[in-house]
Amino acid sequence: MNPLSNPYHRRWLGWCVLVSGFFLVSLHRSSTAVLSEQLMRSFETTGTSLGLLHSSFFYLYAVFQIPAGLLTDRYGVRAIATAGTAAMSLGALAFGLAPTYALAFVGRLLVGLGASVLFVAALRFCANWFRPDEFGTMTGVTFSVGILGGLAATTPLAIAASSVGWRASMLGLGAFGIAVAVGIGLFSHDSPSDAGLPPIDDVPDRPDVTSAAALKRYVSDAIREPETWLLGVMLFFMTGIGITIFGLWGIPYLVQTHDISVTEASVYLLVGNVGGMIGPTLFGWLSDRSGNRTGLIVLSTVVFGLTWGIFAAFGTIPLLLVGAIFLFSRILRGGIPLAFTVIKERHPEEASGTVIGLINTMGWIGAAVFPVVLGAALDAYWTGETVNGARVYTEFGYRVAFTIAAAAGLLAATCAVVLSLRTRDEHSLESDADVERSTG
Repeated sequence: MNPLSNPYHRRWLGWCVLVSGFFLVSLHRSSTAVLSEQLMRSFETTGTSLGLLHSSFFYLYAVFQIPAGLLTDRYGVRAIATAGTAAMSLGALAFGLAPTYALAFVGRLLVGLGASVLFVAALRFCANWFRPDEFGTMTGVTFSVGILGGLAATTPLAIAASSVGWRASMLGLGAFGIAVAVGIGLFSHDSPSDAGLPPIDDVPDRPDVTSAAALKRYVSDAIREPETWLLGVMLFFMTGIGITIFGLWGIPYLVQTHDISVTEASVYLLVGNVGGMIGPTLFGWLSDRSGNRTGLIVLSTVVFGLTWGIFAAFGTIPLLLVGAIFLFSRILRGGIPLAFTVIKERHPEEASGTVIGLINTMGWIGAAVFPVVLGAALDAYWTGETVNGARVYTEFGYRVAFTIAAAAGLLAATCAVVLSLRTRDEHSLESDADVERSTG
């Protein structure tokens, strides 16, 4: 029997090709951390303008999260993900070839535009090919593959950039992305029926695409729910700060406060990304087994705030402790992707891409805002020192930036606690209603 004719085998092939595109999304959005010094020299940037170049990825990425969900639900995973991966890869080629800051900015915009559809598309694929009691786990595993892309953007990218230069590295990623786009078009079908295969047991029967009228109603319903805004604001702070530190300022902080090389500094972010791969899969599995979503989210937000509070309080801490904090805090922050499971479970299955895109938008708005905010904080305390054309920031400036991060974590934890309390009250009301019906 041909393995490709078995829907249980075929779904893993389709998923693997699709998340290869999501792997590249995470690699691109985090790549400026290890490239920061080379980019500052190539384009003669300040911290604020480097923050703008980094965050340019997120401008269209954030704006297109809701359209990404709508388009995926309306036209299907395969078509939208193929087009998105191709656009992202063309943007990477343009970025690698850019002779000026302005053209590099445009290249990063195109990378972000194409990348905007891939996470939502991957989760819609999981909703169409996997059982509901597998979705939390698949969300975590998909998120972990994204973290693997972030891991590749640390030491491996640093070694590649030091060997062949940042431009050749970007061109190589762009070429690989074109090949992935072709693979998605060939293998990542919207559903078993779309691939001409029999259905998978216990996977809900849902349409491959959703009508425009239904999508409009689902968006309206989601916007009116307080839970949507609690999840979205929480992701605004968590995604914004996490991407900014691990994707941009984490390596300059280690290089400039501990006097180590970029490659050595990247190892500590790599260790953190290993924790980031373990955490979402572990928390997704725990949530599917226990049914507890929001309690795990609360734990992750509290750990997030405490992590940056340590750096804000002490500034320079021993490198061994840096590695330990990065590793274990990223594991314990693995409950954050459960936000997408929570929002999906509150709405009809055929709206999953749309509602996931809605709260994801708020997270990536944060990723567009905070690189500039933290870059401005560092510039405010810059003493004028440079090394090889790159600005060197003070320990106090970094502590100010980490204080902002810790405050963002506190606000995210507040949203998570309120969400958990509201969800618990909902479950209590549902239980009371069930008791009344059974005794009535």
